[in-house]
Amino acid sequence: MPQTKADVRKGQAPAKLERNEFHLKFTASFYDPRFDPLRGQIAQLEDVAWQNYCDSRKAPVTVKAGPGFADPDYDLAVEWKAASERLAAAERRQKDPATPSRVLVIVAASRNDGSCPGEMSKSFRMAHWAKEAVEEQHMEVDLLDLSLLTSTYDHHIHPCKGCVSTAMPLCHWPCSCYPNHSLNQVNDWMNEIYERWVAAHGVIIIAPTYWYQSPSPLKLMIDRLVCADGGNPDPSSTHGKEAAEAKEIELKGWDYPKHLAGRAYGVFVHGDVAGTEAQRRNLSDWLDWMGLVGAGPQAVIDRYIGYYESYAESHATLDKDAAVQKEVRNCGTAVAIAVRQSRDGRLSQPSADLPKPRPK
Repeated sequence: MPQTKADVRKGQAPAKLERNEFHLKFTASFYDPRFDPLRGQIAQLEDVAWQNYCDSRKAPVTVKAGPGFADPDYDLAVEWKAASERLAAAERRQKDPATPSRVLVIVAASRNDGSCPGEMSKSFRMAHWAKEAVEEQHMEVDLLDLSLLTSTYDHHIHPCKGCVSTAMPLCHWPCSCYPNHSLNQVNDWMNEIYERWVAAHGVIIIAPTYWYQSPSPLKLMIDRLVCADGGNPDPSSTHGKEAAEAKEIELKGWDYPKHLAGRAYGVFVHGDVAGTEAQRRNLSDWLDWMGLVGAGPQAVIDRYIGYYESYAESHATLDKDAAVQKEVRNCGTAVAIAVRQSRDGRLSQPSADLPKPRPK
C-alpha cells in the first residue's frame, strides 16, 4: 500500500556536545605553538562559536525568497540563493546556440605532487591528452582536478547527508545542506562544481581505481550530485529542511527533474591490478541514470596500465603504452563529436520521449 501520510522517524541523532568536548574540537585547529600568544582572542572566538553551535545557527545571513518561490517570505540563505542564480545563468549560457561548446574534463585521482605522494597522477596526464583532443575539435575545455581536495588549505566536498532518502523534495538543487556555519561545515567546493557541470555540454571523467572503487574525491562529488537528479529548486516549498512537508509534497506527486540530462559523456577508467571493469560500469550506469548520453564505445573504456607491475615504474609504463594514450585521445574526440551532434540536433536518444512507468 502507498504511504498516505508523512511519517517521520526519529531517534538516531546523538545529543549535542558538552562544553568541554566542544572546546577540545574547536582548539584542535590551533594546536601549533605559534598560536600561543593569541590564546585569549581564540577563547573569545570559541565563545561565539559555542553559542552559534548551541543555537544551531546554520545560515546566519538570509534574504527573503521573493517572487517565483512557493513562499516568497521564506528566509533563504544568501549563499544558497547566490549559487542558485549562478546555476540559472550557467544553464542559459549552456542552452544558447551562440555560445562555444564546452567540455568538462575531470581528474578523479586523489594523488598530486603537492601532497604526500610527491608525484602527479597518471589521471592528470591522461586528462590533458583528452583536453588536447577536445581542443583540436575547436571546443573549450574546463579541467576540474579533484585532487585539490588533498592539497589545498581547508578545501572540502562535504559528504551527502542523504536528504533524498527522506523525500526527494527535501534534496534541494543546488544542495542547501552546506554551508552549515553552526557546525563549521564551510568551504564546500560543490557550488562551484555544480556550476561547472551545468555550463558543460559534455563531461569526461578520467578515474583510477582504488580498492575496486572510485577514489574518495570522485565518490564525494558523485553523492553530492544526487540533487541534480530529481532535486527541488525551491527550498521555500519545504521551508528549509522540514521533513514532513517534503514527504507530503512527494506523496502528492513529484516529477524528478533531471537537471543535467542531455549532456554527452565519456569515461576512462584505469587500474593496475583489479576492479576497473566494475568502476567503469558503475560510472556509466550513474551517468546514464542522470540522463547524460554516452558518446559511444570508444568513449567509455577501462584499461590496465602495467598489469601487476611495480607502482614505482607506473608513469614510465604509461609513457610506453602508445595504445592507451591514443585511446584516451579517442575518448576526448568522441565526446567532442557527440557534443557537436547534440547541439545540432543529430545525436540520437531513441527512448528519450518515452514516458517512464517508474519515475525516480
